[in-house]
Amino acid sequence: MEIRIDKKSEIPVRQQLAEHIIFSIATEKLKPGQALPSVRALARRLKIHHNTVSQAYQDLVRRTWLVGRRGSRLVVRAPEELAAWTKGCDVDDLINATIRAARQQGFSLQALRERVRTRLLAEPPDHILVVEEDPGLRRLIQEEIRAALGHPAEGCSLANLAAHPGMAIGALTVTGQYAIGEVDPLVPKSVPAIPLVFSAVDEHLELLRKLQQPSVIVVVSVSAAFLKTARSLLAPALGRRHVMRDLCFPLDDPKALRAADLVFADSIARPQVRHSKVFLYRLIAPSSLEYLCSAMKSYQAR
Repeated sequence: MEIRIDKKSEIPVRQQLAEHIIFSIATEKLKPGQALPSVRALARRLKIHHNTVSQAYQDLVRRTWLVGRRGSRLVVRAPEELAAWTKGCDVDDLINATIRAARQQGFSLQALRERVRTRLLAEPPDHILVVEEDPGLRRLIQEEIRAALGHPAEGCSLANLAAHPGMAIGALTVTGQYAIGEVDPLVPKSVPAIPLVFSAVDEHLELLRKLQQPSVIVVVSVSAAFLKTARSLLAPALGRRHVMRDLCFPLDDPKALRAADLVFADSIARPQVRHSKVFLYRLIAPSSLEYLCSAMKSYQAR
């Protein structure tokens, strides 16, 4: 553990020492369970008063970075022992402490930034990033992924990702097959983007073909792009016998569904659509969700 103390600094020596130790723990130079030097040994090495070291140690024990073991020196608290503290700790406090300690040890902010980026890139993804231009489709993809995988799903446009490539750090990026060529170059090479396959409409077409009487078919979705695509895909089964209407969700007038004989609703609208014959119109193909789930597990198992 390398510690540099500036006795001429306006920052108290005790605080400098405490922040150095925190930085050493955060950068894993001090491992969980590792013992720290005795108060007098560290005081002699740094040429400071032993009371200063003692006070810094006591402060770190109070803040739960260090823990005492009977009959031995203070040791770095193990991750599971830190859980209670980290739950109530603001992430900005951790960042500020790291920045201060890095500066005090002579590291530039650029060096700290690059090191943090390298470490983050090495971590397995902990959420899904959906890249899609249409806001409604983006919402649908996020919702279906959250429901199927149980992982957080964030979203952005291609332009946002291009302007802020850091958004892909720590994420498993997904996009429609039509955009994979543009998205993949913008994400970390260690975690390439995954193309999504959208559901076929075979079962929906089959429902329409079984209708014996001329009917009113209504498609409800949060996405205008979804409605446009659905109209085109269902058209062959509509012919001139049936009438199709599309409605944006949330509905301006819930009574608009009264005339419908059959309703198709997307994953967001479906739970709130009240109709005797309403069917889910899922966007992402089940096989694509299964592959995404498998990929996420594979990364997290590394």
